[in-house]
Amino acid sequence: MAERCREAGAIFLVNDRADVAVLSGAHGVHVGQDDLPVEAARRLIGKGVVGASTHTHDQVRAALQTTADYLAIGPVFDTTSKGRDAGPVVGLSGVQDAAQVIGSGKPLVAIGGITLELAPSVIQAGASSVAVISDLLAPDWRTRARDYLRVLCL
Repeated sequence: MAERCREAGAIFLVNDRADVAVLSGAHGVHVGQDDLPVEAARRLIGKGVVGASTHTHDQVRAALQTTADYLAIGPVFDTTSKGRDAGPVVGLSGVQDAAQVIGSGKPLVAIGGITLELAPSVIQAGASSVAVISDLLAPDWRTRARDYLRVLCL
């Protein structure tokens, strides 16, 4: 996967596991609140990308004090991908709050229940980008991915 992403000019991040990211040759890792702390992941990844999940105002503030390259906020909407592990919905107001706290310091990725129809409002709320799982699992996922690029990269 890492090799294919490199060939395509894409960035490949491993979720939760910095050790797997290093062993697979990934560009980096994304860690959650219950995973390896950002600084420990950074020691393993080195100059690679380290992203951190946040769900609350206090977590956003704490993550800003780390070497994380970007922060994620969510779940923005109800999501089926993570089930009960997703935590409470933060809504667009949670995205706005996180964007205000972060300012221009680091990119903010919104995740959780985002669809093609909802994505523009998430960007308008202050997210730099969106992470999407279920809405890309369409029979023609390539067209769906292009639809996202069309809608978000105006």
